[in-house]
Amino acid sequence: MNKRKGTILTLALIVVAGAAVVGSRMWKNSKHNEVNTETENASEQIAQETQEHVAGRDSSEDVQQETPDVVKGESEGDSDKKSDTETPADSKSANGENSDVDNTTASGNKNSGTTQTDTDVKKDSKKDSNNDHKITSDDFYISGIPDDIFAKMQGKSYKDNCTVPRDDLRYVHVLHMGFDGEVKAGELVVSRKIADDVLEIFEELYKADYPIEKVRLVDEYDADDEASMSDNNSSAFNFRFISHTTRISKHGLGMAVDINTRYNPYVKTVNGKLSIEPANGADYVDRSKDFSYKIDHDDLCYKLFTEHGFTWGGDWTHSKDYQHFERDY
Repeated sequence: MNKRKGTILTLALIVVAGAAVVGSRMWKNSKHNEVNTETENASEQIAQETQEHVAGRDSSEDVQQETPDVVKGESEGDSDKKSDTETPADSKSANGENSDVDNTTASGNKNSGTTQTDTDVKKDSKKDSNNDHKITSDDFYISGIPDDIFAKMQGKSYKDNCTVPRDDLRYVHVLHMGFDGEVKAGELVVSRKIADDVLEIFEELYKADYPIEKVRLVDEYDADDEASMSDNNSSAFNFRFISHTTRISKHGLGMAVDINTRYNPYVKTVNGKLSIEPANGADYVDRSKDFSYKIDHDDLCYKLFTEHGFTWGGDWTHSKDYQHFERDY
């Protein structure tokens, strides 16, 4: 009997031990599954956060890449504007005389202008908003008289008796719209006192497509005024004295500019007879007629020159010089 009880007790212990082992294994498996689930969830969360961070950085870079384009556009637009700090070429001393022998462009840089070795003084590039005409320092500039130009002037516009120092003159290079609708290069010699004004006027005329047939040095015509005017050439400096006087003319000082000369002739009555220069400008003496290239008070050329302090020969009383603009200093 006691032996049977011992056997039953042993079997019971074995069953209990087996159940304990099975339960322990089941508990461990459950914990392992929970850890795996948590690990997987954590991995997925990390991956999602990483992806969102990368996406956010890309978006920020896109914004940063767009911003410089906007700023650059504004800067380029500003570069299109003319500087408000431009300095006149000639500053006056207290006595009203010009004290600056050097030439100063609108950009404020100085050129000694006294020898042919001087660096050309040039204006900053600008672009007109109304058309595609670009104003560059390669096409519009002021310099001292270069050696080759001065050699060409000898005995012609710069005559042997010329009393105007070379240092007082400036070479002005421009572009202009020809009668044929093509852009052409032009050159003038003027006084240093009006060089900046003349350059600016020709810039505005060019931007407005104002037609000027020719802008050549009068030396191309051996300084013969009639030959230059009859060819409708626009020019400036040509040394000479006023007839029967010892006074130098405005052209002789480089202080006058003639524009589209054939269509805007010089007219004067001499001894009861009408004198017309050039002679082939006779058809354009009657200013009541409507014809092309006529300078009058409504003309852009007139407005620009007078805005810059020039007077127009068309307003003279005893004679009329419709091509002529001059400046006093």
